[in-house]
Amino acid sequence: MAGHQVLLYSRRTCGLCDEARAIIQFERNRWGFSFEETFIDGDDRLERDYGLRVPVVLVDGVERFEFVVDREELRSLLQG
Repeated sequence: MAGHQVLLYSRRTCGLCDEARAIIQFERNRWGFSFEETFIDGDDRLERDYGLRVPVVLVDGVERFEFVVDREELRSLLQG
């Protein structure tokens, strides 16, 4: 559904972030939702909020995933 918004908080050098991004991009090609990625590197507030937990993924403004994106759960959220 085109109305959904997904936001990924990540670091520039982060293997788990790369995996999360790949899953999100794959599903974006399928579902056509809005996607934004914000790098927390060097931002004191974001480092404090997300530094030890990246990647962190919000779907429609609600935090849904940290560390790992569950592909099936993401699909379920996008279909709902």
